[in-house]
Amino acid sequence: MPLQVRDYSWQQTRTAVFISVPLRGVCIRDADVFCAENYLKVNFAPFLFEVFLYAPIDDESSKAKIGDDTIVFTLHKKEAVMWETLSVSVDKKMMQKIREKSVLQAQEKAKEATEAKAAARREDQKYALNIMMKIEEEERKKIERIKENERIKATKELEAWKTHQRKAEEQKRIKREEKLHQQEKQIEEERKKLKHKSLTGNSTSRNIATKGRNSENIFSEKLKEDSIPAPRSIGSIKINFTPRAFPTALRESQVAEEEEWLHKQAAARRAMNTDIPELRDLKEEEKNPEWLKDKGNKLFATENYLAAINAYNLAIRLNNKIPLLYLNRAACHLKLKNLHKAIEDSSKALELLTPPVADNASARIKAHVRRGTAFCQLELYVEGLQDYEAALKIDPSNNVVQNDAEKIRNVIQGTELKSE
Repeated sequence: MPLQVRDYSWQQTRTAVFISVPLRGVCIRDADVFCAENYLKVNFAPFLFEVFLYAPIDDESSKAKIGDDTIVFTLHKKEAVMWETLSVSVDKKMMQKIREKSVLQAQEKAKEATEAKAAARREDQKYALNIMMKIEEEERKKIERIKENERIKATKELEAWKTHQRKAEEQKRIKREEKLHQQEKQIEEERKKLKHKSLTGNSTSRNIATKGRNSENIFSEKLKEDSIPAPRSIGSIKINFTPRAFPTALRESQVAEEEEWLHKQAAARRAMNTDIPELRDLKEEEKNPEWLKDKGNKLFATENYLAAINAYNLAIRLNNKIPLLYLNRAACHLKLKNLHKAIEDSSKALELLTPPVADNASARIKAHVRRGTAFCQLELYVEGLQDYEAALKIDPSNNVVQNDAEKIRNVIQGTELKSE
């Protein structure tokens, strides 16, 4: 049972009460202080100081100072009156009731303080979140303004470039028209000169004829004979036709297939798809599939395979009937290891390289070799060997294709031996 402390002292004013409680050599950390409106307790084992206050106090503004083995309380009264005593005399039942009430009040206040602190924390977080959202919104608007300004600037530059291009094209057109006009003028002047010369020659011949009739010059008959041409003699004109350009022997002639190939190539050159939005900003020469094919070939030679593919793509969109475009694009895909696309382009080229004639034999060999190479890199050696053998049927004397086909056969045989 704890020992009650009786040797405390207290003083008061109209607004405050001062209580001094000795600690009797107890460590400050071991002192437990509890204060409520009508109750004050200090527990420092084995001692206990407990007082049931005469009147209510403001426990929130009251203070306790611990030091020099003493606790000094400064309790602020709720009503500014002088107390008759520090504590009231109550029975044990009332003491227990006051204790419980004080504990409940302290718990309620602690709960309210915790809730108020949590609410304040939530408000602070909400305020900080709103500030961050405002900052992010400002940053987003700033970025959007920068993007919009850049877009407007780029649009203006593009419009200025288009205007410049249109002006340049207009100037070129005007220069061409002026040049044509000058050429027409020169041709007209030359025609006038020729007409004038012919008129002068006719008048001269008429004068000579008149003089011949009036004089008996011995040369008059000769002049008449020279002015009248002799009649043309009857004869025949021999016409030599250009021989056929195909080197095929007559016994192996494929005239129908060769004519079909020529007509097919002529139709492919005439087929043009000009309804493409990208063509509007291109020059006239850049709208030519042959020009784009040459451009792609130059880019391929510099190992810029992606740019070469872009050139071939646009050329194919302009004219999808030219087999060399697919054949060259397949070579680019092989370099970039786009093997499935290389197979597709090689197959499309072979589809367009029909009928098989001597004029397209070289292109067919390349298509088979490129497709076979793609199959081999996919480890589909049987399919690859089939393409190489098809190339050898076209040109059996091609040593490079023969050596590659032999290597593929060795790989296939080695794979079969391993599987056995």
